[in-house]
Amino acid sequence: MRTKHTLLIVEIILLLFYSTIIAQIGRRFPSEKKVITDPVTGSKLIFLTSTQAGDSKIYPTHTQWTSDGNWIVFRSNRVRHELMAVNENSGEIVQVTEGGYTGTPLVSRKSMKLYYMRDSKENPGSREIVETNLEKLFNDIKTNNLKGASEYQHVCGVIPSEFEAYGDLALDANEEWIWFRVGRNYAMKYLPEGTKIEGNFGPRNMGAGPSGIAGFNVNTGEIKYVISVPFQIGHIQSNPWVAGQIIFCWETGGKSPQRTWIVNSDGTGLRPLYPEAPYEWVTHEVVITPDEVAFAIMGHRKIPGNYNDTTIINDVSNLGQEKEWGNTGTREKPTGLAVVNIKTKEMFIAGQITYGSGFWHVAGSSDGRFLAGDNFEREIYLIDRQTHEMILLSAGHKTTARDHPHPSFSPDGTKILIQSAMLSEDGRSMNLCIIPVPDECLKRNYKK
Repeated sequence: MRTKHTLLIVEIILLLFYSTIIAQIGRRFPSEKKVITDPVTGSKLIFLTSTQAGDSKIYPTHTQWTSDGNWIVFRSNRVRHELMAVNENSGEIVQVTEGGYTGTPLVSRKSMKLYYMRDSKENPGSREIVETNLEKLFNDIKTNNLKGASEYQHVCGVIPSEFEAYGDLALDANEEWIWFRVGRNYAMKYLPEGTKIEGNFGPRNMGAGPSGIAGFNVNTGEIKYVISVPFQIGHIQSNPWVAGQIIFCWETGGKSPQRTWIVNSDGTGLRPLYPEAPYEWVTHEVVITPDEVAFAIMGHRKIPGNYNDTTIINDVSNLGQEKEWGNTGTREKPTGLAVVNIKTKEMFIAGQITYGSGFWHVAGSSDGRFLAGDNFEREIYLIDRQTHEMILLSAGHKTTARDHPHPSFSPDGTKILIQSAMLSEDGRSMNLCIIPVPDECLKRNYKK
């Protein structure tokens, strides 16, 4: 009995030790990098991951590359609830968190830092803001001098449970403040008296308010309140070039009465970013240049009574086909990939696909040269903003994928990062894939 009992204890100790090693920050995984040709367009596709490990890129409203341009931070089930980074050149994969995270990871543009939120073990219900020093971590890995997590991770502070903080996070342009969404009860305290609180909108029973935005200072731990609104906030993002400028949306899971919003970090200047008409289905806004935000005006739903129009997707299995959304998202009015100027409020439609859903998720290069978008078919289009040419870059991706491609431009505007199930046997699990912008586009001379 003693022998069996002793063996059991040893097995438990070894299991705990092995689990600790497996979950350790700095753990390395071999390169999975594969370069293939798109079976439809012939474009070069660089898959940085290629196994069914549950990979997904950070949401396209946020930074993907580290400040040195060498690593891409992503989510993965290689180690559950931990973040990974892949070296774009070598393909090496490294675990860059230990202890879990929640919500949107924040990759610094100015330094080799990674910020994220996680549940506090010491204060149940509270959330910690944690910083990972990626430069030190990668250097120690390179010199085979890896240390414990405390050498690389630093808890910047704790957001008390009363804030009901969610993982909708954004890193301000000054990289001192992190903006986060607060819960209904706390937001109610700052809502002006007499404000009409919005209820759920649409068939997904989402959108009801109030909710709010607050800020956390990563250097001092200070928390300040920004604003409360009478509806559900989603997709908080910052303007990476303008300190104190916050963009967010009214989240309903589909069509919103007014999707896009902008506010200053001191709570002033709240207004619709693009005032939409009742028949417009606006979605997936993203800051692309210091003065511009790109978004999609959807044209994915059939026109009521126009049953002979085969150019519009009629498949009710696709997002947003529920009749409860009303007469929105059709092509009776202009739709497509749109860009609005934050300062002048002027907008234009850069292009639209003439078939299927039209553009869904959008992106833009920060130099103002290119736009990109995906659609329900998981195709990726490039738009040259100078010539207005629209190019189908990639079309061989499986529509059964767990999520959408979500294109994001590299900081230098020469590459597009997507997520794809092209290589997955199950047709669901996704990998990280880079599509280079064609040389012929990069070398264009726009002189008149």
